[in-house]
Amino acid sequence: MKVLKFGGTSLGDAQRMRNVADIVCQQGKVLVVLSAVAGTTDSLVRVVDAVKHGELAKARNIVEVLQNHYQRYIDNLYRLETSKSEARDFVEAQLADISDVAQQRYVPALEFHILAKGELISTELFSLLLREQEKSASLLSALDFLRLNQDSAPDEDYLSEQLSAQISNHSNTDIFVTQGFICRNAFGEICNLKRGGSDYSASLFAAAIDSEEVQIWTDIDGMHNNDPRYVDGTKPIRELSFDEAAELAYFGAKILHPSSIKPTRKKNIPVKLLNTLEPSASGTVISTKSAQARIKAVAAKDGITAIKIRSSEMLQAPGFLRKVFEVFELYHTSIDMITTSEVAVSVTIDDTSYLESIVKTLTEFGQVEVDKNLSIVCVVGEFLVESSGIASQVIRSLEDIPIRMISYGGSSHNISLLVSEEHKVNALNALHQRLF
Repeated sequence: MKVLKFGGTSLGDAQRMRNVADIVCQQGKVLVVLSAVAGTTDSLVRVVDAVKHGELAKARNIVEVLQNHYQRYIDNLYRLETSKSEARDFVEAQLADISDVAQQRYVPALEFHILAKGELISTELFSLLLREQEKSASLLSALDFLRLNQDSAPDEDYLSEQLSAQISNHSNTDIFVTQGFICRNAFGEICNLKRGGSDYSASLFAAAIDSEEVQIWTDIDGMHNNDPRYVDGTKPIRELSFDEAAELAYFGAKILHPSSIKPTRKKNIPVKLLNTLEPSASGTVISTKSAQARIKAVAAKDGITAIKIRSSEMLQAPGFLRKVFEVFELYHTSIDMITTSEVAVSVTIDDTSYLESIVKTLTEFGQVEVDKNLSIVCVVGEFLVESSGIASQVIRSLEDIPIRMISYGGSSHNISLLVSEEHKVNALNALHQRLF
């Protein structure tokens, strides 16, 4: 069985959803994982924000706009009036529930409940379309098998047991449809895997059922060798290793969720990145194999904050770095890059939720400096120890751009450079011209 995941833009209008159905029906036995229809989750986030601020009229207006949008969507999607009527009833019930919930006092559980509606609606509409086309299809609720444990990580044993059982109960079904993104927490309440989590859902499902492959369908033909939003002349990469893809996803390649590689890598399940607007395009295959080119791609990650701790106590002081890292562990904040000297250590983070507390605690160890509005530019490829000239080639490409930090050698797949956000686009273009 294959796992096919389709993002919101692939479902952006009725014709696109029909195109998705055509793709799905050509693949044999599949599990289809859907995001919410493009724009829906953004609207639901605005509803939640309105509820937080007690702006109930604003929340109702957003729901009404969604209602009108789905009315048109449904009218264009189905041929049969019975299908249209069933779809309208379902969407109206879901949106009415949002309106009712929006009258309540805000709590986090309310937010998760509202945000789940997008995926519940898209999968119902898609399943109904398949039934109208007389396809052998079953709708499965991800809330029945994807749950988080006490550490807020997916309970993979439970997932494998429950999802496999549900699929076995429909032995004559060719197409299974379920939601990405949504799940339950350890207490059984509706929760989610955060924005972009549908890729992660698909990867988890594939690992749970030992799928033969995962297909991630978007509106671009695979992962490109640079960011096409800022750089002209980018090209799709035909083959990437799991390690290379993980680096690119983490450091800014928007086509793939950073967490989505780990489950498939563990089970050695190939991942294909494909284009719903051009289904015949080769896209990108992520597996244990990799193309021969030493430098594969460049990506950038915004919203980076650098923290420098300077202290004479560092000098030949065993345990100093451990104490620094324990501060970030205490505040559940991951570090992206790190550089050290005899009397200073610099790190970067992308989550500033606890920045004030982190800085306050670090001042116990020495002088602390904070620098915001930075970007990590990441060059990914096969950088073996015996390779020569790659680092100098990268640095020479950026000779006109101030570099704040460099990380090289921690991975055989990654050279990371820290620059100001204002220099990011110039850095991406300079690297593209020099490296490709």
